[in-house]
Amino acid sequence: MSQTCWNCGIAVSARFCEQCKALQPPAHDFFEFFGLSRQLALDVKDLEKRFYGLSRQLHPDLFSRKPAREQEYALEASAVLNDAYRTLKDPVSRALYVLKQEGFDIAEQGTKDVPPELLEEVFELNMALEELREGDADARAQLQPARLRFERMRDEIDAAMQLSFAAWHAGNERAKLDDVRGQLNRRKYITNLIARTDEAHVSD
Repeated sequence: MSQTCWNCGIAVSARFCEQCKALQPPAHDFFEFFGLSRQLALDVKDLEKRFYGLSRQLHPDLFSRKPAREQEYALEASAVLNDAYRTLKDPVSRALYVLKQEGFDIAEQGTKDVPPELLEEVFELNMALEELREGDADARAQLQPARLRFERMRDEIDAAMQLSFAAWHAGNERAKLDDVRGQLNRRKYITNLIARTDEAHVSD
């Protein structure tokens, strides 16, 4: 997006002014910052290459003799760079970011989309945890198989999410983002179940 250079006043659309070479205020949209279109299916190797390239360009030490305003922009750009890279390199946090940018409410990732087959799994897990609380150490043997089932379910959701990512990339249909949001809901629920089995082992 075009703006006016804070230093020399000409119109600029790049990270550095083409005329005076001054660093401009950083974009706060993570994809825009990396020079990418908004996408779910992202080449992480390309993202990493862009990250290291920008790190070399924007390190605050390079601006130590520049005007105070430019030093401030360098610090701000470095912060955005790190936040953007941390968010976009992870498929789950990237999906949440895209959903937020596309206007979805992600504040409450509820459990209404939990697969029906999980109800039995959750019941068995709760029974085992209750037996543990009552002192039945034999119930602990049920936790590892349960954890493995939950991990398998999580991996299946991750694979399905990749297909949804590709589908949205192909057509930008909002319905595909609804699919992704449902998958994230289910994934969060299952991740919480895995955490509960781990906590039971730690509390032993």
